[in-house]
Order: sequence, then structure tokens, then C-alpha cells
Amino acid sequence: MILLAPWMLLGLLALPVVWWLLHALPPAPRQQSFPPVTLLASLDAPPPDATSAPPWRLLLRCLAVLGLVLGLAQPVFPRGQAGVADADCLIVLDNGWAAASSWPQRLHALDSMLDHLSRGGHSARLLLTARNDALDTIAVQPARQADMLRGVIDPMLPRPWPVDRAAAAGALAQLAGQGWHGPVIYIADGLASPADPAFDAALAKIGPVHEMRLPDAAITLLSPTPTGEGSLATRLRAVPRAVPRTWQLRLETPTGGTLGLLPVTLPAGADHVDVTPDLPAEMRNRLDHLSLDGVTGPAGLRLLDERERQRPVGLIAGSSSDTPLMGSLFYLRRALQPGAELREGDLDTLLSRPLSVIIAPDGTLGSPDSRKKVEAWIRAGGTLVRFAGPLLIQGADSPGHAPADALLPVPLMGGERVLGGTMSWSKPERLAAFPASSPFHDLEVPDDVTVSRQVLAQPSTDLQAHSWARLTDGTPLVTHAALGRGQVVLFHVTSTAEWSNLPLSGLFVGMLQHLIDQASGIDTPAGTTLLAPYMVMDGDGTLVSPPAGAQALRADAFGHTGPSPEHPPGLYGPRNSRRALNPGDDPAPLVAQSAVGTVSDLGGQVGDITIGPLLMVLAALLLLADGAVTVFQRGRKWTRRVAAGMILCACVAHGPAHAAELPANVPAAALETRLAYIDTGHADIDTVSREGLQGLSDYVNARTSAVLGHPDGVVPERDDLSYYPLIYWPVTADATTSPARTAALNTYMRHGGILLIDTQGQDPATAPDSASGFTGSAPGTAAALRRMTAGLDIPPLTRLDNHHVLSHTFYLLHDFPGRYDGMPVWVAQEGDSTNDGVSPVIIGSNDWAHAWAVDDSGNTPYAPVPDGAEQRVTAYRFGVNAVIYALTGNYKADQVHVPALLKRLGE
Repeated sequence: MILLAPWMLLGLLALPVVWWLLHALPPAPRQQSFPPVTLLASLDAPPPDATSAPPWRLLLRCLAVLGLVLGLAQPVFPRGQAGVADADCLIVLDNGWAAASSWPQRLHALDSMLDHLSRGGHSARLLLTARNDALDTIAVQPARQADMLRGVIDPMLPRPWPVDRAAAAGALAQLAGQGWHGPVIYIADGLASPADPAFDAALAKIGPVHEMRLPDAAITLLSPTPTGEGSLATRLRAVPRAVPRTWQLRLETPTGGTLGLLPVTLPAGADHVDVTPDLPAEMRNRLDHLSLDGVTGPAGLRLLDERERQRPVGLIAGSSSDTPLMGSLFYLRRALQPGAELREGDLDTLLSRPLSVIIAPDGTLGSPDSRKKVEAWIRAGGTLVRFAGPLLIQGADSPGHAPADALLPVPLMGGERVLGGTMSWSKPERLAAFPASSPFHDLEVPDDVTVSRQVLAQPSTDLQAHSWARLTDGTPLVTHAALGRGQVVLFHVTSTAEWSNLPLSGLFVGMLQHLIDQASGIDTPAGTTLLAPYMVMDGDGTLVSPPAGAQALRADAFGHTGPSPEHPPGLYGPRNSRRALNPGDDPAPLVAQSAVGTVSDLGGQVGDITIGPLLMVLAALLLLADGAVTVFQRGRKWTRRVAAGMILCACVAHGPAHAAELPANVPAAALETRLAYIDTGHADIDTVSREGLQGLSDYVNARTSAVLGHPDGVVPERDDLSYYPLIYWPVTADATTSPARTAALNTYMRHGGILLIDTQGQDPATAPDSASGFTGSAPGTAAALRRMTAGLDIPPLTRLDNHHVLSHTFYLLHDFPGRYDGMPVWVAQEGDSTNDGVSPVIIGSNDWAHAWAVDDSGNTPYAPVPDGAEQRVTAYRFGVNAVIYALTGNYKADQVHVPALLKRLGE
């Protein structure tokens, strides 16, 4: 046992004094003869005073003083860390992605260790084995007292990239070269690295090593399968264990919704297992990431990008489509089935569902009605891939020229070109290398692919710009042209092997897949193209803005390069060609780390036992018992007074437990701070208002000291509005008002309340009006807003910018989006003395309720546009600023007077 305040033991010197006082007091009673004692015999005499305190009372009071003195001395019984942290030491902490899943246990063990060091008056140095996002060199931090070091460690998060034990070994060698030696406490993540031998040797040179690790830590990674690029096939990799383990693989959307759950079982002794989610294309394209339930941090996530999207492809069936080995769709089916969702049928059937690409073999677009329908579909953004053939040439409307057709990318010459054969001196032509502007530029051209027949394009000055593939003699093989928002692509050969052996090659598969990607507006980057980071993961696996040190990454490095401080995991590149970098992209195997020095279980660490508070409570109970005995011995009068006091205390203690049992006419908003929304009479809008304010209240409670209850729906002319600091008022086209409602809202604003008026995506105004507040042009909503605010005392308005108090009440904001962004927000002009300069209204159109809304399942069902989750965070922050503004007024603006106040105080 150790004493944190041993000088308090001087209080034990008071025990003899207490013993003497108890013997000296009370004084002995004086005896005197009194003759008429018989007259007093019938009176109730008080109990006689004792001549001395009984021995048990002396012992009781001495024990109370002893417990009080020992409690103030703060005795502690060391556990766990005894002998480990009894001197100035070095703490080495693995803080890479492998430590994220057990990060709370590591912090708990460190807290216990720092408590032990603090009680012993020892200092510690800290070495983190993963580099920070500022790209600083790994180095041993200077010695700090344990309490100061706790302030550094407690808010720390793990890094989403692996540790660098080679650099950590260099930092240890530098510390040893400075002559510092002492015990080492190493909190390991349990994952081996190539630099472990040098790192272990460097630890041993510093001093005796005590390693703490979790023996059963689930170190896992989600990776694409080696042959599954561009698909959802996922490999779960883990450090092998002797027992089988089971996880749930969750398929999630960008808004947090779950599309499916797949059980994944890793057999005993295995280091990986593959799983392929099976989803329809419509659901697959909504998929944002995969996650493992129960595995926190970036290791349990796999972000998906445009490579994993699948686009539905329609094949127009013709009369000969199903002929075995000769049908026009046979080779197309074989080429497209592995990577796309195929739909076959007539044109009307295909156009009844959403499609990314329509593939039309020769002869399937012969009727003018079919071409008209397809042209309208292309102009809306679709992609048509056509194949030439005899039927395309037969309809020539002039000698030597193909028919006029808007669904052809270039004008064609009549007839076909024959290469090779018994009556020709020529021979089949091979393909030339694809130009850099072609979507096929990263595909290699096999030498054995030849063309024996083709449809020729008419020569023109821009023919080269329309050619994505050519033969070695320069004639086009694949041409393209834009049509409206879509495009038309023509293969100048058939989709069968009659004119070319291209459909028999693997190149055919790659060309069609690239066209499908191109059809969705995806210009898949390749080669040395640099992709800048867009959003990156932090140590919790949450996407955040990239740090200043994050650098662009080459497109050909994705899929086989692990993350690093320069290239953190996350999303890279522009929106239409985004790539994902995941921790699982590192191909290094997951192997258990070898032990270093003495090893203990990180999860079994326990804190020291402090018995000081227990001793002080015991001393207080002994003093209460002594007081109770004294009162009892003083007689019934004192007993009645004590009983009355105990009853009074019981009533006081019982009161708060039943504080909620108030009369029915007292609203719940009188007991706690709540937000409110005005009932519109539309169930869907009122539900969103309630869910939005509930989501905002939860966000405020989690990030500020404010405590908000559940929101209330109110009717201004019926309910008392004085309980609510902020009332949300959604505008509907049929909204009306009444004199009673107007009077109630004016009274509410006059006494400090704030109305947040939201037209929910309809911009009701283009400029403020000093008379009525707004003039608008949006049909329905603008008129409703004018009706609602006709009688309200709204001061002159101005556009909210980043200089207004509301933009920096809690967060520093430059934009104020909701579900939508880009529309202005209006507030009262600053400087108005009414209501102490606080704006009584906030009017906007960004539909904040939908952005804040959280349903009963905890999901956010409404996606903000255009920036998704990042925009939702900014919308929540605007809501926090509005709530704090409503609760505290313009206190931020008062900060400008601080210099003058300090100067006056100085005078």
C-alpha cells in the first residue's frame, strides 16, 4: 500500500486529545441534600448525566477520527502495473489501422498506466509508430509528467495507415545514442511487419521491455479478390486463429441505409475467405461501401468506386438472334455476361426499363419508328452501339452511298470492302494501336485479330476525330459521334465472326466493357494520370476532408498499393471517375507479431485500488451513529425533533423523484428545453419536421453542453409558445394565417423567440423588401409566404453571410445548406436595437428539416444534393448555430467590446 498524502497521518496525533476530552467532559455531578425531595419524586426527571463516556463510545469516536485521517492520506493498493511502471519509462504505442478495432481498450490500459506513474511521481516519454497526417518524422517525444501526457493521449485517434516500425527503430536508436535508458512499455497491435527484427533489437537496447497486447484481437481487412477488379467480389483477410470465426458483411448506401447482410465464416487456421454479394444492377449501383459488423475503424470498410458499378445493357433481338454459333447476339452474350446485367427483347420491351447501353446488331433498327424511338433515348443520355452488316448496306438511297441515317456516327460509303479471298490481291488487315483519345487506349492489340470485310466511312477532314479504332491501313474500325446528351458508336464489322475474328478474341470483351463504362459518363483514368484526394478516412473510418499533406496518386496504382500518410485511404479523383483507396489494397499478408520481452494481456489490465473515499464514508457513518446515540440519550424531546427532521429530509429527497407528476395543464416543455415546429396539417411534412428537429436535437446534445428534449408540434393560436427558443415553420402552398396566429407569433418574437421559416427547396425571393420582408416569384410558395407573414412584425432583412453573428455562434460557417444548397438565407439587419439585436426570423429555402431528419431506425432517409454526407454535416452545423443563437443571443458580437471593458477595469 502507498499513501498519496502521507503528511495527513499527522492527524493521528489528535487521537490522545480526543481520548482526554471524552474523559474530561462532562464534569462530575454535584451532590447536595434537599429535604422536600418527596415533592419531586412524582416529576419526570431527565436522565442523569454520565460521569464518564462508556468505553464503546470512546472506541467509536476514535475509529471515526482514524478513518477520517487515513482517508485524507489517500491510501492506494497497486495492481497490475506494480513493478512495470515504477520508474521513468518509455511508452511505445502502435497507432496504425490494426489498432483501431481495440483502440478503447488501449486507451483504458494507458490511463491505468499513467495513473500509476502519476502516483509515483514519474515521467514518461511517448513514441508513436505510425506517422501523422502532417508527414512529420517519427521521433520520441520529450519526457512529460503523466498527467500532462494523458492530455495528449486521450483525444488521440489511430491512423488509417499501417505503422512504420523501421522509422520507429531509427528513433529508438537515436534515443539510445543520447544515453537514455529505462523500462519500455510497448502496447502492440499484434500485426507483424518486415521491420520487426530491427525494431525488437532497438527496443531491447533501451531497457527491459514489457509488451501489452490483446491475444484474441480480430485483425481483419476487406480487400477485392485478386481476379475480381470491377466486381463486388470481396476477400476477408484476417490473422489466422485456431477456431472458426463469423462476421456479418453489411452492404450500405451513401445515406447509411442497408441493402443486405451476408454471414461470412472464416474456417479455423485460414487467413482469408471470399464472398460475392449478389445484387440486381439497380441496387448494386446504389451501393457505396461494404462494412463488417463489430469491426470499427478503416480495416472493417471497403469503399466502392465507379469500377464496381454495373450498368444494364439491352440487346435488341432480331430474327436470327438465337441461331447457335451464328446468331447476331451469341458472341455479344458471351462477352458481356461476366460484367454487365443483360436484358434481351424487342425495342419497346427494352425501353420500358432504365438502360445505360443499347446494342443493335445488323438489321435490328430497320424501321423508321424504331430509329425515332432510339434517337429520342440517345438524346436523353443513352449510348447506342451498332454493328454493320449486309442489311445496313442494302438500303442505299444513291449509288455508292449508304442510306441517310441519324443513328450513324459518320457517313458511310455504299457496299462493303473485301480484304483477301481468291479473287483479291489483298489480305486481311490487322488492328492498329489505339490512339490516346480512345477509351480503348489501355488495351493491348493482339497480332492474331484480323478483319476480312468492313463498311468504309466516307473521307472527311474530321474522320480521324471520330475514330476510336482503326486498321493498320488507317481505315476506321470503330467510330463515334455525340447525339444530344448521348452518343452513337458503330463497329464497321458484324457482331459475328463472318467479317472478322474480333468477336472470337478477348479484345472484344475489353472493348465492350470500356464502352459500357464510357456510356455512363465514366472516363476511367489509367496509366500515369494523377487523381487528387477528394475525401479520406480518419481513424474511425469516417470520411473527412483531406489533410494538407495528402497527395495525388497515379491511376494505375489503385488496387495494389496500400495507404500511407501521403496517400491516405479514401476517394480520389473527380466525381465521374472516382477511385477508392482502401487499407485492404495492400497485398502484404496478415501475420501475427512475435512477442517482445515480457508479455501481458492488454484486456486484463486493472487500475490501482484507492480506499481513501471508502474510509472517509465509513468515518462519516460512524459519526452519524454516534450522533444518533447522543440524540436518543437526550430524551423524547430531542427524539421528536430528530424524527421531524428526518421526515422533512425524506420529503425533500422524495420530491424530485416525483417532479414529473405535475398537473395535466403543465406542458412537458416547462421541464426541459425543447424545439418546436408549426403543424401544417400535412402528415408527411409534419413527420419530416419532427424527425428533422429530433435529429438536430440529438446532434446538439452530442456536441454542445445544451440539453434538448423531444421536439413538439404546436399550433400558435392554441399553444403557449413561450417555452420554445426556436420554432421551425415549413411553408406549404396552401398555408393560411389568422389574426390569432399573427398575434401569437408577434408576441413570441417580441419576447425573444426566433422563427425559422423554410420554403423547402422553393426559392421564394430574389431580393429583400424593407416593407414586407420578401418579394418572390416561385408559384404557390411565394404567395403562401406573403400570406403567412402579412401581419408579422418582421424588421428590414439582409442576406446572411459569414460576417453575421449566426455564422460563427458555434461553428465557423461560410455556407448554410440543407437538403439543397445555393439559395440565400435572410435575417434581420444587424444593429437593430429590437430584441437586443437578435434576429426574430431566419428565412431560407434550403429545406433543412429533410437534411436533419433521422427516422425511427436511426437512418437518414433523405440524401442532400449535390454533396451528400458532407453537405449534411454542414446543414447540422448550421442548425447548431441557430439553436445556440436562439439560446444565447448575440453574445459573440459582444466580444468586440472586450478590449474596452478590460481597459475600464484597469482604470
